Amino acid sequence: MPVISITNLVKKFGVIRALDGLDLHVEQGEVHGFLGPNGSGKSTTIRILLGLLRRDSGDAQVLGADPWRDAVRLHRRLAYVPGDVSLWPNLTGGQAIDLLGQLRGGLDRRRRDELLHRFDLDPTRRCRTYSKGNRQKVAIVAAFSSPVELYVLDEPTSGLDPLMEAVFQDEVRRIKEAGSTVLLSSHVLAEVEALCDRVSIIREGRTVESGTLAELRHLTRTAVTVETARPVSGLDALPGVHNLHEADGRIHLEVDPAHLDELLGQLIRFGVRALTSTPPTLEQLFLRHYGGDPAAATTGADAPAASVPAADAQALQGGAR
Repeated sequence: MPVISITNLVKKFGVIRALDGLDLHVEQGEVHGFLGPNGSGKSTTIRILLGLLRRDSGDAQVLGADPWRDAVRLHRRLAYVPGDVSLWPNLTGGQAIDLLGQLRGGLDRRRRDELLHRFDLDPTRRCRTYSKGNRQKVAIVAAFSSPVELYVLDEPTSGLDPLMEAVFQDEVRRIKEAGSTVLLSSHVLAEVEALCDRVSIIREGRTVESGTLAELRHLTRTAVTVETARPVSGLDALPGVHNLHEADGRIHLEVDPAHLDELLGQLIRFGVRALTSTPPTLEQLFLRHYGGDPAAATTGADAPAASVPAADAQALQGGAR
């Protein structure tokens, strides 16, 4: 049974249809990337999974239970990190971590101390003195200190420096090896590409692509640069070849993956001296659906699903319906 199973999910806010028949399936033990630009419906989906919003129609199951009716029980089996963490200003970071752990039914003290060291976080400081990056660390340490079945991470590395992002990636791999499942919503496509077993891309409240990176890459062209012993001819007549041009004595082109064999067969006739083939990246796949500047696809943040205290406290109390 999938850890997360969403079928034909619909959520409306007045005349706005935030989710319009969304499908999402996350299997046990995988890290699943959840991608989409601002306004695509990612955070609305996460709110429904956390039991903070009630769906209008469709089906949503988390760990085999209904997230709206079973929010209290489910929040003892999952941990959540939002992209914009709000903390109790007068508590220390350590007290906030311990309180969040208690809301989930406890945490592993040894793991907590190890994570504090790895993320270089001083737990004795008041939360009101923390930078955004340190507030993120509090939420990450609290989540990863809890031995739960599902981690829901919504822009978790927002505000972290590159060194801490690397530590975060190590810890995600560690919890995956322990058998837990991760839903990772992120605008950092390199992070998703490094960590995720499968990805789902959503647009305007619907899933437009879902699968492993290998499965999705067939949808995007492969870039080829080649240097040959003799002048090449006839490439522009081959099926699946695009953007053919020559520069610095090399031929540059793009080819649909289904026609790569035909291209290589033609190139061999002219004596290949050097050839570089670059498979499409996740960023290229993402831009295939959304267009625009690649930098725009790797920055920005979707609205956070909720602050840490609101998400966990509301779930424990049964939620303000």
